[in-house]
Amino acid sequence: MEAALAEARAAALRGEVPVGAVVVSPAGRIIARAGNRTRELSDPTAHAEMLAIRAACSALGTERLGGHDLYVTLEPCPMCAGAISAARIARLYYGAADPKSGGVAQGARVFSHLQCHHVPEIYDGIAAGAAGDLLTTFFAGRR
Repeated sequence: MEAALAEARAAALRGEVPVGAVVVSPAGRIIARAGNRTRELSDPTAHAEMLAIRAACSALGTERLGGHDLYVTLEPCPMCAGAISAARIARLYYGAADPKSGGVAQGARVFSHLQCHHVPEIYDGIAAGAAGDLLTTFFAGRR
């Protein structure tokens, strides 16, 4: 989670919402890392999770990441939860809950739908305080 937090801090320095994500191999090696880049790329799908999943799939030459873990600083939104399912991520570890836009334990709860093809193991609240502080500080500076 420390690597994901580093990506979130880097995103904040670029003026992006501070969310970071890291894909880890079954052997425990970081395969891909990313922070939000929606503003930089003018792309509403350029969330940290989406970018990390894309980079990991590209690096491995596959569309599936079975056995891999995803660490993300904020509860994934419904779009990212769908991508996590499609990529067959084995385990999802996330920090802060997202009551407004979350798609895992809040809001849409993508993984609880019968139409969801793959449900990862989910571990929430990992470094939630640090992740939440980054977001609080970022948005306080915007108001």
